[in-house]
Amino acid sequence: MGGDKVARITSKSHYEISIDPTVCDGYGYCVELLPANLTFDDWGFPIVKTRVVEAEELEMANHVVQLCPRSAFKLSKVKG
Repeated sequence: MGGDKVARITSKSHYEISIDPTVCDGYGYCVELLPANLTFDDWGFPIVKTRVVEAEELEMANHVVQLCPRSAFKLSKVKG
């Protein structure tokens, strides 16, 4: 796990999580780790229900991105 992949939050920015559904195989660990942002669709695949990751969830969102077996998640810094 490279330190460059770990997101850090600042007061002038926030982070958003996204998933590439064409890559996801539906393991589902992510939903268990980040239920505030993720849920399952009707077929049992993870989907994003809330894109903005709250500061207290940022560490877990980083784990989701790093631990996904298919690297289907992206955590993006949004300035503003």
